Amino acid sequence: MRKYGLAADNIIDAKLVDANGRLLDRESMGEDFFWAITGGGGSSFGVVLSYKIKLVKVPPKVTFAGIRITNNYNKNLTNIVYKYLQVVDKLHNDLYVKLVLDVVEKKIRGTFLVLFLGGSEVALNLMKESFPELGLTKEDCVEVSYVDSVVLWDFPRGTPTSVLLNRIHPNPIRMKRTSDFVKDPISKKGIKFLFKKLKELNTPVLKLDPYGGIMNEISPSAKPFPHRAGNILLIEIATNWKETGPEAANYYINLTRKMYECLTPYVSKSRQAYLNYRDFDLGTINNNGEDSYSTAAKTYGLKYFNNNFEKLVEIKSKVDPENFFRNEQSIPLPTSIAML
Repeated sequence: MRKYGLAADNIIDAKLVDANGRLLDRESMGEDFFWAITGGGGSSFGVVLSYKIKLVKVPPKVTFAGIRITNNYNKNLTNIVYKYLQVVDKLHNDLYVKLVLDVVEKKIRGTFLVLFLGGSEVALNLMKESFPELGLTKEDCVEVSYVDSVVLWDFPRGTPTSVLLNRIHPNPIRMKRTSDFVKDPISKKGIKFLFKKLKELNTPVLKLDPYGGIMNEISPSAKPFPHRAGNILLIEIATNWKETGPEAANYYINLTRKMYECLTPYVSKSRQAYLNYRDFDLGTINNNGEDSYSTAAKTYGLKYFNNNFEKLVEIKSKVDPENFFRNEQSIPLPTSIAML
């Protein structure tokens, strides 16, 4: 993402069946329609049969590393996370450092996942220059093909790449996801507060995905996805559970809601969100208790799409005026909402 942008930024054509049953490509649907389905939620506008994506260059070998740090006397995780937030969006464009914060045995653990589009020697030099606090070493690094590195994000070393062909995840779980964007580095006091809340709640996990790089150069209106320059990173609140039944679901969902509220001072003031972490709760936040469809749709839309929401509504009204393609958080028709 920091090197080449989003998948949506690299889509060059598509095939889609519209509300009238016509098979369209980019040329026949027109640029506005095409723009809408490259980041605006394709299911609001039609049935996307395929996307044609521009391939990007990756080296024969990339470097991957995973470092786990638990707060102790030798490694002050607060200081490391503080420095991480200062530099992560300013690292070399070929460097991507994800951070996962969770609780293990009543202690905060930080897992830093490092991907570099090149060899380990260069990666080590860049990290030593920009983020020495992490303490990345040669032993932490493994040089693999890019497709092998994709497996390493979610599976143990040695897992064959054929696992990527599985249509069903080997460890199905129940989950709640929500998100926001960090625009300013969080203070050490704030980091300690979040650590405290993570320990109290125990189950939610914070996943931090860095921005910067080419994301700062792409206009927020180039695609429906508007979250570009001005964001240090995307922060995801992830809660998983295995218990069944509504009582368990309510318990874990409420934990997620509590963590979401704890993040309020440290994220975007308007509480923005990433479309692919669909969250029904967003429709009831900051709308004075109203829960009408019009209010909720507008609230969802502005959080997911910011200033691009109105254009998506306008395109929806032209290509699907009967609202045939709809779901709980689809792009609404202008008659359904009070436009800004």
